[in-house]
Amino acid sequence: MRALSLIRVALIASALCLLFPLSAQARPLRVVATISTIASLALPVAGGDAVVTTLVPVGASPEDYQPSPADIVKLREADILVENGAGLEAWLERTIASAKNPALRIVVCTDGLPVRDQNPHLWMDPNFARFYVLKIAGALEAADPHHSVSYANRARAYDKTLVSLLERTNQKIQTIPPPNRTMIVYHNAWEYYARRFGLNLIGVLEISPGREPSPSQVAHLVDLARRYHVRAVFAEPEYSPKLAQALASSAGIKTVVNLYDDSVGTDPRVADYVGMIDYDTDVIVSALK
Repeated sequence: MRALSLIRVALIASALCLLFPLSAQARPLRVVATISTIASLALPVAGGDAVVTTLVPVGASPEDYQPSPADIVKLREADILVENGAGLEAWLERTIASAKNPALRIVVCTDGLPVRDQNPHLWMDPNFARFYVLKIAGALEAADPHHSVSYANRARAYDKTLVSLLERTNQKIQTIPPPNRTMIVYHNAWEYYARRFGLNLIGVLEISPGREPSPSQVAHLVDLARRYHVRAVFAEPEYSPKLAQALASSAGIKTVVNLYDDSVGTDPRVADYVGMIDYDTDVIVSALK
């Protein structure tokens, strides 16, 4: 009789497995972020309950990225895709279509936020980054209700970190004498940061991705640098420093080529979003103060 009971239990267990296969929640949620800065905002919310990966590698530009077959596979197997939106990932729609994953939940971080002049770099304002985190947490909670409380708790804790970052960054910028709070940048990623913290962004070298300025545009920037007594022109490691150096040389100002925005870095100091903003702010303050 005991043997028959064990057989019945085994048969019932097998039948239940057939009727109710292992759900996605039996494994960590698979979250794919388009860029490393957004992945960095998702990781503190995910904790150990979700695996966060990235499409665009660290150090690469998302605006001219060419997706690989591996990216399509990654999206085919993902539960959630977190994108910036606002035109940053022009290549993404085709990649999603190629992945053929009808169950994929898509989070567009900039939806509902005030995009200015089609500039997609809202995450550079930590206050907007807080909204990114809120949307990411909501998507994780909906996709994985079993861990929803954990996601919500981690999101609240990280929000406090971002509020502290806002306050700390503002205090640092306030140490720059007001006449010196003027910037010329290579890449137009700094509009939201500048508006948040009271910097005057008067010029951009690269008007649109991959489009270098004409000689007359460079001459105009040189004139602006002299007129507003700009102390430095700022660029990022993923771009050639030659244009920034030529502008700086003509205007008689410094070149700073180690700011981070579209991507976090491999240096531990800029390996996550908070570290990146702290580092960038210290670099800016040092150059302008």
